[in-house]
Amino acid sequence: MAGPADSTVLAGARVVLPTGTVENGRVIVEGTRIAGSPAEGARTIDLTGHWVVPGFVDMHNHGGGGASFTSGTVDEVLTGIRTHREHGTTTLVASTVTGEMDFLAERAGILSELVEQGDLAGIHFEGPFISPCRKGAHSEKLLRHPDPAEVRKLMDAARGTAKMFTLATELPGGIESVRLLAEHGVIAAIGHTDATYEQTVEAIDAGATVATHLFNAMSPLAHREPGPIAALLEDERITVELINDGTHLHPAALELAYHHAGAARVALITDAMDAAGFGDGQYQLGPLAVEVKDGVARLVEGNSIAGSTLTLDTAFRRAVTLDRIPVGDVVQSISANPARLLGVYDRVGSLDRGKDADLVVLDADFALKGVMRKGEWVIEPELG
Repeated sequence: MAGPADSTVLAGARVVLPTGTVENGRVIVEGTRIAGSPAEGARTIDLTGHWVVPGFVDMHNHGGGGASFTSGTVDEVLTGIRTHREHGTTTLVASTVTGEMDFLAERAGILSELVEQGDLAGIHFEGPFISPCRKGAHSEKLLRHPDPAEVRKLMDAARGTAKMFTLATELPGGIESVRLLAEHGVIAAIGHTDATYEQTVEAIDAGATVATHLFNAMSPLAHREPGPIAALLEDERITVELINDGTHLHPAALELAYHHAGAARVALITDAMDAAGFGDGQYQLGPLAVEVKDGVARLVEGNSIAGSTLTLDTAFRRAVTLDRIPVGDVVQSISANPARLLGVYDRVGSLDRGKDADLVVLDADFALKGVMRKGEWVIEPELG
């Protein structure tokens, strides 16, 4: 007899919980939530030989599926969200790139509606408050100092949905902006920065808690001028974002970050742009032209890396199979840690009873086979 449509038992898999991996475990889904015991007649899916892990949480993402979160229509933004969901990202923050202040405020209003209806988990403003010395794929002519009044303008435009601002905190107004964000419960992230070690420590003491894509777009580590990297790695108050696509970071840099920060202080992100899940070709990142070739995005002028084409299922698989990071540590970095930072760990980020039924099914080789969000299959595993 068939069970209720909203009652499912995922049985036989290796289930990764905060307390460890359960062999031959099971996850019980009732409606939109993870339950403790199955309803009578619940459907059982045999996932022997597979892994079940929490849905991925991406706190730094500019788009995908050919759609930009900075400039796309609502329908295009939803296309980008769906693209990443199909790769296991069940919780997503939309990141903007540098633009005119009025334009960014307008985008914040549009994106905030998608947060309010549950499609996005918040907004991340990456730029315009960053250093021209470390601008990366941002338009230099649109950069500005992090004036607290302008930071507040974007916070107000986001109507309470702003989750993070990336700042070059060494610039005039940087420390004051960090304090403003901390007072309002918004993440102040240090990134696209030319700060010294001492200036970075000052920003952390003021309330900064995240390193935007550590190593990338910041002054490098040197033995007499350790710069921001040393300060960000050594401080237990900082979570470091890492882009594990094989292009942004050498494997040794990834290992260095995990060794010094530990899995509890790493957040694996995509920093994805439009081309993620879409393919090579010509794109726009804000006002700048980008060419994607062999999956690597670079500015047409200057050749700087312009975000990534990464999806988090690829980042997960690479971390486990190539970088040899323990599965539990990868789950912590790709789900639990960003969920805690975003203030949503009570609902997502682990497979604990009572949380949203957001999960990913992986095969023995860590290839994605299924994605569930709030109890509904985004991709239902095909088993045979």
